[in-house]
Amino acid sequence: MENNQSKSEGPVAKAIEEQTAKLPSDIFLWAALASMATSLTLKIFQKKHTALFVGQWAAPFLLLGVYNKLVKLEGHDKES
Repeated sequence: MENNQSKSEGPVAKAIEEQTAKLPSDIFLWAALASMATSLTLKIFQKKHTALFVGQWAAPFLLLGVYNKLVKLEGHDKES
């Protein structure tokens, strides 16, 4: 079995992790909920295409939240 310590992150991944770790994880959940609420509001006002566009933002926000959590738990600077 190969040791994980021998692998290292590149400079871009390290920079992204450092910035991402500064954000609270629940901000992405709130952003997803806000996009769904905005989408519903747009749908009520008969803005179908815009509602669909904004509604599709929820999934990427949730994925970013998962990435944020993983960075905090398993990031490049995690101590064993």
